Amino acid sequence: MNGRPLLNRRLDGLGTTIFAEMSALAAATGAINLGQGFPDTDGPEEVREAAVRALRDGRGNQYPPGPGVPELRTAVAEHQARRYGLSFDPDTEVLVTAGATEAIAATLLALLEPGDEVIAFEPYYDSYAACIAMAGATRVPLTLRAPDFRPDLDALRDAVTPRTRLLLLNSPHNPTGMVLNPGELAAIAELAVERDLLVVTDEVYEHLVFEGEHTPLISLPGMRERTVAISSAGKTFSFTGWKVGWVTGAAPLVAAVRTAKQYLTFVSSGPFQYAVAEALRLPDGFFTGFREDLRAKRDLLAGGLADAGLTVFRPQGTYFITTDIAALGEKDGLAFCRSLPERCGVVAVPNAVFYDDPEAGRTQVRFAFCKREEILREAAARLSGLGRG
Repeated sequence: MNGRPLLNRRLDGLGTTIFAEMSALAAATGAINLGQGFPDTDGPEEVREAAVRALRDGRGNQYPPGPGVPELRTAVAEHQARRYGLSFDPDTEVLVTAGATEAIAATLLALLEPGDEVIAFEPYYDSYAACIAMAGATRVPLTLRAPDFRPDLDALRDAVTPRTRLLLLNSPHNPTGMVLNPGELAAIAELAVERDLLVVTDEVYEHLVFEGEHTPLISLPGMRERTVAISSAGKTFSFTGWKVGWVTGAAPLVAAVRTAKQYLTFVSSGPFQYAVAEALRLPDGFFTGFREDLRAKRDLLAGGLADAGLTVFRPQGTYFITTDIAALGEKDGLAFCRSLPERCGVVAVPNAVFYDDPEAGRTQVRFAFCKREEILREAAARLSGLGRG
């Protein structure tokens, strides 16, 4: 083709995601998959039955409204009000998307132009890099470093240039489990207002904070008119295959995101939207129980990983544990993860793929603990021989 690469050069080097590679490796070897972040059990039965009921009643089987079904948009607005005291108009300030992944893509495609710079925490979820690239913008990493992975606020300020358009923040943070504290949130908000920056917050793990609490950045002074807040149902309700996410923000921002979103999927997940509307109205006890269940699983797997000889960075949130394999004499996380299924029958993910500078996370490896307790115990048992060999 005239010597030109088939793949758009903006996507050069992105290739197949590490999650697809490692999940395929798990399937091929029969290993326990602690790599990709999906639960191995379904969520609440009443939520699943709500989806079945919607299917049988013919709700959502045809194209739902472009912004999302009114029932779900209203439930999202109620959730934001009940949990955080935030007021959003469900008709103009809430948009339903095909998971948080589409929300991120639509937001970045809507708000960025070639030449813009985006500052994002590194390591970052891999879709961030792809979406920034597709928008023709430039990503500027702010590296989070072990052992606590706290953002360097002075470095953040120094990273802002006249070309900086947007801050892309993820808290609770995947893969490190860091949760922004009140002082960090206040400093970031102050910087955004001072430099007139847009902010996109990925908050899909908002209900999985084990230390401290989740505070949406959009709730801080001066942030409502400049923040696009993103969340989803998959992680909270353990139905990751449904792909139901949402955007909340000021009407002009949501209108911009909606313009891009309508040319991506247009609509999705019709019957599941009605089920998620019911899920968001579950009593507070569900959310507390969900968090405490995952806290116990975090502690279970963290203990097993430490016993196996890995350095464990205990997460404040999410359902991932970042470890360092250097204590085992290992030097390359990618090679370690590719060999681990044959060595121990366990799959993990190398953090290096989430960095622009792979050396920054060369020996870091992420394990997911959103699995049944018996699976986590078996994984820990399989990994126990690492330190001996």
